[in-house]
Amino acid sequence: MSNVAANADAPKSAKKRKLTDKSIPNVILQNPAFAEDSAMYQDLLEMERKLDWTTTRKKAEVQDALGRNPTTTRTLRLFLSHSTSGQAWQAGSDAVVPNFDTGEGVPAWTLKIDGRLLEPPNARSRDKIQPRKFSTLIKRMVVEMDRDPAVYPESNIVEWPRASSHQNPVLDGFTIRRTGDVLTKIRLILFLDHMPEQFKVAPELAAVLSIKEESRVGVIQALWNYVKVQGLQDKSNRRIVRADDALKPIFGAESVPFHKLPDIVNRYLTAPDPVVIHYTLNPGIPPPERPSAWDMEVKIEDHTLKNRMTVMLQANKESAATLAKLDEEIALLAQSLHNSHLKRTFLQSFADDPAQFIQTWLESQSRDLESILGGAGEGAAVRAEELKRSEFFRLPWVEEAVAIHEGIRLSQKGIQ
Repeated sequence: MSNVAANADAPKSAKKRKLTDKSIPNVILQNPAFAEDSAMYQDLLEMERKLDWTTTRKKAEVQDALGRNPTTTRTLRLFLSHSTSGQAWQAGSDAVVPNFDTGEGVPAWTLKIDGRLLEPPNARSRDKIQPRKFSTLIKRMVVEMDRDPAVYPESNIVEWPRASSHQNPVLDGFTIRRTGDVLTKIRLILFLDHMPEQFKVAPELAAVLSIKEESRVGVIQALWNYVKVQGLQDKSNRRIVRADDALKPIFGAESVPFHKLPDIVNRYLTAPDPVVIHYTLNPGIPPPERPSAWDMEVKIEDHTLKNRMTVMLQANKESAATLAKLDEEIALLAQSLHNSHLKRTFLQSFADDPAQFIQTWLESQSRDLESILGGAGEGAAVRAEELKRSEFFRLPWVEEAVAIHEGIRLSQKGIQ
């Protein structure tokens, strides 16, 4: 009997497996009394399957987009202003004699260059991140000052190249100071740092694709879209692209292999034109109260969208636990319907023909008993005539056999 006790305790230690089958018996689905409710339930199950599939597919697309680093176009606002010192209009009655050794009283001016990214419209406060510094948005900057080198021998060209390493500090702006009291025309040249890197498309290819500046991948994708729209893939060999009248001068042949398209595109890409800004600095008059501003577009990595997509991929533990609990409750209710249907069938069969039901039930139990005893081997077979005698079920081994069978049944029920 120790084995029986061990089997009886098995459900307590066995790990309970969650029910996942949420279908209901066909006899209930086909019952006219439950037709409307059954149809609604089936529609809900179908909707849940479609929603699960769509959610899984969208998560895969978001994961793929994260691997490509989403980008966005932002507005970079550049501010130019200047201040003066030691100018004639500033001296007044207490004019100081210029000292060129110490620099005191020497007319001078200071040019200030600042830049910042504008916040996108309708941006949520929780999506705001630390804005990038101005110096991280440009590759190189050149400031040319139109002054007579004979009068002002100091450098009239200032260049700031961003180092590839961390040698250059991250700055919000730049300041240039020079001596002088004459009007100076300044030419500011900016080479923006786009993400991904942008290229100028040659006029021949730009006329076909209707794009003037784009990333290398963007130009290749635009060319491939043109090929698909115009149906230029060879019918027999899809890896061959045939040139139409517009592409013949670009391809230089009647057809080219598909893998040659990136090489062809590279021949028509050049560095983009820099942003050129002209500024007039007149130290002879008071500087403007407000700085001059220019707006330019720059493509950068979209950290806001990236953070949103990352959050979407990270399932909320509370929501996941709630959904799992609801699924389990639905599965339990569906299992309850199955059990109720079995009970009803059992009792309905007994009510219709009790004698036949008892006979069928005894035959079923005899088969189970034979299985418990090890099948129909010698000395273990249960003869049909013995089952008709009540004394057969009072034999000593019957009690132990039933206990073993019950223990096994409880164990299997606990695992399920």
